[in-house]
Amino acid sequence: MSLESEAGLPGDVLPGVLSESLHAELVAFRRDLHMHPELGNQEFRTTAAIKERLERAGLRPRVLRTGTGLVCDIGLAEGERPDEPMLALRADIDALPIPDTKTECSYRSTVPDRAHACGHDVHTTVVLGAGLVLADLHAKGLLPRPVRLVFQPAEEVLPGGALDAIADGALADVGRILAVHCDPRVDAGRVGLRQGPITSACDRLEIALDGPGGHTARPHLTTDLVTAAARVAVDVPALIGRRVDTRAGLAVTWGRIESGHAPNVVPQHAELSGTVRCLDLDAWRQAPDIVHAAIDEVATLHRAKFEINYMRGVPPVVNDRESTDLLRRAMVARRGMKSVESTEQSLGGEDFSWYLEHVPGALARLGVRRPGERTVRDLHQGDFDADEHAITVGVEMFTAAAFLDTAATQS
Repeated sequence: MSLESEAGLPGDVLPGVLSESLHAELVAFRRDLHMHPELGNQEFRTTAAIKERLERAGLRPRVLRTGTGLVCDIGLAEGERPDEPMLALRADIDALPIPDTKTECSYRSTVPDRAHACGHDVHTTVVLGAGLVLADLHAKGLLPRPVRLVFQPAEEVLPGGALDAIADGALADVGRILAVHCDPRVDAGRVGLRQGPITSACDRLEIALDGPGGHTARPHLTTDLVTAAARVAVDVPALIGRRVDTRAGLAVTWGRIESGHAPNVVPQHAELSGTVRCLDLDAWRQAPDIVHAAIDEVATLHRAKFEINYMRGVPPVVNDRESTDLLRRAMVARRGMKSVESTEQSLGGEDFSWYLEHVPGALARLGVRRPGERTVRDLHQGDFDADEHAITVGVEMFTAAAFLDTAATQS
């Protein structure tokens, strides 16, 4: 049985295999982005570079109203509406505020304390490459339906630039949206897929505790604020763990606690800050009320006044079944059955989830580990890099998905 028939594909060979010359161009494009990282909502150079290359391909990209990021439709005349809902391909384009620590790399970041340490330069290049291939196929009359490219700013800035893109019409006339995220645990040439939740919700939490202060010799006459802060730090996560189904994975983890200036003075002010992560979408929607009630209970018990700043981040990315299967079939068509592996739900957050609040879609984990490499790398680290063969893999998966997507015709 052929790969095409095994994957439920048409018998003829799918068009859109990446040429060596385009792969070389895309590698150069990715390295240029890697050398010039820009933080969220500051991606002016990156936006201009994407726009210029799309325009050279005869396309008409539109910069978002925020000033960075852009959308571009392939297969539609200016002002034309599609007859059927489109497939969208999304990339995030921002970098991180950390130094690039790669020492033996000709394309390391040239911007101090800025790095593409999460692979967004790869994501951007994959969607750009897919757009160039699809534009060429459209010019030859081979593209079955229009496709939208979404280059989104500020993924690393809570609650995420996806909300700005959506507000600016990125999902208008879209029936499905797909994305990739680099995974340094998966070999280049493969992707990890999972139906259902593939990332977690991630919110931020800040608490201010106050009391009258006093002498450490007489804590019974005041609010023992350090003890109150310590009990909030310890007891609130424990309480939350008993007020929601443990399978929801709702958890508070502190990253900062500060109070006091002298060893013999009970302070008047204390602060805690951390993150709230959740594996389950419904539990995430209830999380602010649950967290607030737990803080109220503990702080009140210790006679501390409190203020809570609960900052919504992103919900979990929940891959729908048809979109996940579409990516699987696309990879099987291009790379064979062994190119797809199952992946676990991550505790990291991704604002691609906001798109999935409106339309179905899926995010794939794009393998970027050099096969045989023993060094254990991770995202958000200054030494992160990617095997650039992954660019070709991502482009070919997306172009195959554009031809295989039949559910995108359903509104």
